[in-house]
Amino acid sequence: MTPLVALAVLAAAVTHASWNAVAHAIRDQLVSFTLISGGGALIGAAIACFAPFPAAGAWPYLLVSAVLHVAYMLLLMRSFTLGDFGQMYPIARGTAPLAVTVLAAVFVGERPGGWATAGVAVASAGLVGLALWGIRGTGRRPDWPALLAAGATGLAIAGYTTVDGVGVRASGSPLGYIAWLMVLEGLAIPAYALYQRRAELAPALRPFAVRGLLGAALSVTAYGLVLWAQTRAALAPVAALRESSIIVGAAIGTILFKERFGAPRIAAAGLMVVGIGLMLHPG
Repeated sequence: MTPLVALAVLAAAVTHASWNAVAHAIRDQLVSFTLISGGGALIGAAIACFAPFPAAGAWPYLLVSAVLHVAYMLLLMRSFTLGDFGQMYPIARGTAPLAVTVLAAVFVGERPGGWATAGVAVASAGLVGLALWGIRGTGRRPDWPALLAAGATGLAIAGYTTVDGVGVRASGSPLGYIAWLMVLEGLAIPAYALYQRRAELAPALRPFAVRGLLGAALSVTAYGLVLWAQTRAALAPVAALRESSIIVGAAIGTILFKERFGAPRIAAAGLMVVGIGLMLHPG
């Protein structure tokens, strides 16, 4: 992984944590994800007018990825409804890198070297440890429905990351791929919201329109950077490095949601830095 690719993935981590915070801050999660998904579809349609059309070989991956992205949005919406941002976000993101490593090895034949594998393991240990330690630190019994929703979100992330890693390479145009992916995945939740809320939907959306569209722009930017990085580096290190967004998310949780940063997040940040260093090792 070159420094330029690493920088792009780190930028994606910041924008990803930011749009998740925007989504969580809107109390009505169906309204939140309707705006973000619908806004993403509009942005994707605008980009598609100028970007090269993805090659035919990429379309099966685009269709499968769109289904996985919708599942991810529904599971993320569920986990944010059931649990705290500072708890659900790290569990969802921390589950993904190791799952991507396994899926990329099995289905793509992409086996990272020793340093990259060690980096993925160390970074994942920090992130999962943060999630589990956070549960212990609350002094409450684990909320299993919330934890299961967050864990399933992580598996959905791993699924679409692997599918898109292959699809974007087959597309011939990372920009065209992200544009059409946003269009395909972005219509499902708004359609569901319209079915559920009918005439009540528009008044509910209006007060949050600006925030929702900002979240959509951040979401498209974050995943566009990741897709570009996946054309330049192996899937597992990209997936692990992207999860540095958890550290950004912890800072956002502390500043905006008044959640305590604490020793677990400091320890996770330290392990994340070590993991990034191992992933970028030239050996």
